[in-house]
Amino acid sequence: MSAATAASAGAPPGPQAAPDAIPARRMFAFLAMVFGMFMAILDIQIVSASLSEIQAGLAASGDEIPWVQTAYLIAEVIMIPLSGFLGRMMSTRVLFSLAAAGFTASSALCATATNIDQMIVYRAIQGFIGGGMIPSVFAAAFTIFPPSKRALVSPMIGLVATLAPTIGPTVGGYLSHALSWHWLFLVNVVPGIVVATAAWNLIDFDKPNWKLFDAFDWWGLAGLAAFLGPLEYVLEEGPHNDWFEDQAVLVCAMVSAVGCILFFWRAFTAKEPIVDLTAFANRNFAFGSLFSFVMGIGLYGLTYLYPVYLGQIRGYDSLMIGETMFVSGLAMFATAPISGRLTTVLDPRVMMAIGFTSFALGTYIMSGLTHDWDFWELLIPQILRGFGLMMAMVPINNVALGTLSPQKMKGASGLYNLTRNLGGAVGLALINQVLTDRKVMHFERLAENVRWGRGVVEDRFASMAASMTANGLNGDMTSVAQMTNLVRREATILSFGDVFVLLTCLFTALIALSIFIAKPKAAPGGGGGGH
Repeated sequence: MSAATAASAGAPPGPQAAPDAIPARRMFAFLAMVFGMFMAILDIQIVSASLSEIQAGLAASGDEIPWVQTAYLIAEVIMIPLSGFLGRMMSTRVLFSLAAAGFTASSALCATATNIDQMIVYRAIQGFIGGGMIPSVFAAAFTIFPPSKRALVSPMIGLVATLAPTIGPTVGGYLSHALSWHWLFLVNVVPGIVVATAAWNLIDFDKPNWKLFDAFDWWGLAGLAAFLGPLEYVLEEGPHNDWFEDQAVLVCAMVSAVGCILFFWRAFTAKEPIVDLTAFANRNFAFGSLFSFVMGIGLYGLTYLYPVYLGQIRGYDSLMIGETMFVSGLAMFATAPISGRLTTVLDPRVMMAIGFTSFALGTYIMSGLTHDWDFWELLIPQILRGFGLMMAMVPINNVALGTLSPQKMKGASGLYNLTRNLGGAVGLALINQVLTDRKVMHFERLAENVRWGRGVVEDRFASMAASMTANGLNGDMTSVAQMTNLVRREATILSFGDVFVLLTCLFTALIALSIFIAKPKAAPGGGGGGH
């Protein structure tokens, strides 16, 4: 050994960090971004279990109050795909900081609303600005961290994307009961200030390219807004208003169709399209986006179905609904580190199959739902749901985004998150339509069997009439009303069972589709910051 070599061997290790080491500044910046994304996604569902309290506080009608949620969704679904272009033009630092600050300010405005019109406007602003935070986190996770760190960051963003909407009703129920509905929005203020400050001072992932503003595709933006905004309205309101029998739904569908044509025309012809669709040429991204779409159906569909069942059938208030649904959140939280660890040793297609199987098993169990199912009957299905979502979401994220170049990442992240939100919107529309149609069908069939001449029916009527008469009521009239309500309740429960069967079939089909995904290789970039 030469003297130089010996000296080198005996020298203390230099200060140079390992190639895959994550700077503390960058890690803290990413954690702030993750928390900002958590707030934005949480606010989709935080009002869902507390709409009655908001309705009473704002003296809103039953037709107006759903817009507290719909306005947020419509605005957010427009911003999510737009954020990719804005991130390239403004930089992640500027976009995320402005989005966090604007989200915080609009949250405070929501708490000051004194009528439903103000609330709808403030919620639309909140959703639009908040939508800029969500794709930025996914893009950052897959560009600033090397592939060796995916087992750490991917479960983190997967957990937030699935946990936040799941526990939204729980958080909302606690806040509205313990304090008031105003705190559904005020709870964002202090954390929002912290996130905005941290983002501005810590994010250094990339540089702005303000020259892109000169090529900003205003027609593309108009097409995007006209396509996605009215589409969200059609999907939200269509099932309740007989679809195209309602003039507003019909007009919005026509506007959405025109906007769709304009948007895709500009996406393929503009020099700098507002949304870059070329990521879909990547097979894994295309399949990952499809899976994300279906996961949105399952995620938002069940977050909607459970509260409806617990409220309508069991008579639970928002707090009791939140406490019951918290089980899925705990299951996701417990599964996140397991899922992250398994990504280093298991084929992602195997993990997806395990997740889809778990979710399908949970919905299959729920297909046997009855009117007396309570916390304990719902426990295992909720655990299977939470476990399945996390086991599937983490590898789906890796498959969809893990092989894209940093140059494609920002635009692709917006598209990927859009598919999950659109999946939720389409899923809720289909679920509501199935519930409505099957409830009518089941009611008619059950009513055919509740007729005079059947001994069991006459005995039940006689028992109910005698009970009512003993309490000083009109026994015959009251017993007929009670029997009608009983038949309607059972028809509703049977329609819930039908929806769970459909979800079971859907997720079972995903198990077969997962074999068409190519196992992702190492990402072409990552760990850098100057893209």
